[in-house]
Amino acid sequence: MTFKSGFVAILGRPNVGKSTFLNHVMGQKIAIMSDKAQTTRNKIMGIYTTDKEQIVFIDTPGIHKPKTALGDFMVESAYSTLREVDTVLFMVPADEPRGKGDDMIIERLKAAKVPVILVVNKIDKVHPDQLLAQIDDFRNQMDFKEIVPISALQGNNVSRLIDILSENLEEGFQYFPSDQITDHPERFLVSEMIREKVLHLTREEIPHSVAVVVDSMKRDEETDKVHIRATIMVERDSQKGIIIGKGGAMLKKIGTMARRDIELILGDKVFLETWVKVKKNWRDKKLDLADFGYNEKEY
Repeated sequence: MTFKSGFVAILGRPNVGKSTFLNHVMGQKIAIMSDKAQTTRNKIMGIYTTDKEQIVFIDTPGIHKPKTALGDFMVESAYSTLREVDTVLFMVPADEPRGKGDDMIIERLKAAKVPVILVVNKIDKVHPDQLLAQIDDFRNQMDFKEIVPISALQGNNVSRLIDILSENLEEGFQYFPSDQITDHPERFLVSEMIREKVLHLTREEIPHSVAVVVDSMKRDEETDKVHIRATIMVERDSQKGIIIGKGGAMLKKIGTMARRDIELILGDKVFLETWVKVKKNWRDKKLDLADFGYNEKEY
C-alpha cells in the first residue's frame, strides 16, 4: 500500500474555530480554546496518522492588525506557514460576514503557491440560506480548490474534509511516529493549559497580558506525582491582584482546573504550584518575548 503524507496550515481571523477543529481531528486537546480573540500565540502542530497516511496540521495564531511586538510575532508566525505546507485551510465563520481581516488574508493567499481550501465553520449557528450566501460571497473573492462547510464543535462534515485532504495527498514519508500527536514538548502543553484557565476565569485586559513559564517539571519519587512549578507573568500589579484573588482563591481555582487537564495530557497524577509575577510591558520587549517562548526563530 502506498503511504501518503503532507503538511496542512489552518489560517483565519482570531476566534473562527481553528483550535476547536484541530482538537476534534486529534480526538484530544492539544490546542487551548477560549472565546477570547488571539488565544493561540504559537504555531501548534497536530499529527494525524492512519495506516495509509499522515496529515500534519499546523494551527496558527489568528491573523489580526498587531498592536504589540507579541502581535507582530503572532501574525508573522501565521503567514510563515504558507512557505512550509502543501495545502492551506482558510477558515471563516458562517455566522459573520466577510470583513477587512478576511480580505487581507485572501490577498496573501492569492500569492500562495499551494492549493487553498475554504472551510466555512460554525454551520450549526446559521440557517442554510445564510450559509449559501456566505459561500457565494467568498467564492467570488478567489478561486478555492474546494469549499467545505463544517461544524468543528459538533463534528459535522469534518470527516469529509479529512477525506478531501487525504485524496489530495502525495506519496511521501511518515515524518513522525504513529503515536506522536504534536511536536511541542510537554512543558509547552502544560503552560498552555494553565494559560487557558486564566483566559477562562478572567476578563478585560488580563487575557492578553498573561504568559506562563514552567520553571520545573519532575517526578517526585516519594509521592509518584509529577511536581510542576509554574509562574504566571502579567504586566501590572493590578493584574497580579486579580489573578491571585481574595485570599488566593482565584489562583487556587486556576491551579485546580489546570491540573485536571494536565493530568489527562501526561497520564500521571500532578502536584501543581503556581506563582504570579509582574514583568512590565513584556509584550513589547523582544528579550521577554523570547524568554516566554515567543521566539522570532520559530519563523
